[in-house]
Amino acid sequence: MADFAELCERLKEERARLNDELERLEAEMRPSGDRREGSPFGKREEEATEAFELEKRLALEKHLAQVLAEVEHALEKYEAGTYGVCDLCGQQIQPARLEALPQASFCVECKGRQTRNARSKSAR
Repeated sequence: MADFAELCERLKEERARLNDELERLEAEMRPSGDRREGSPFGKREEEATEAFELEKRLALEKHLAQVLAEVEHALEKYEAGTYGVCDLCGQQIQPARLEALPQASFCVECKGRQTRNARSKSAR
């Protein structure tokens, strides 16, 4: 049986880590005012590089925010006394799944169904 109190502590640590990482990304996104000089392609090369870096940071920020939302949801479920219960079918989530992924909101069967449904919709 999974120790829910220990998993809750792991979730709190993960929430702190994710918040720190998001704050770091936000700080990096503030314009520094520094411009590189001397490129034979001039401003276009610099702008393309900046756009690429911005896209990467935005994708990472989106992913971190999504994981943070999952962690927050799991902590809310812990406080409500419903942690470890699948959001879809209401069955207990397997302890091994919670050990591996403490923020899991679905049992393996429901998550598999959800993934298959998402794939079939995107294939259309």
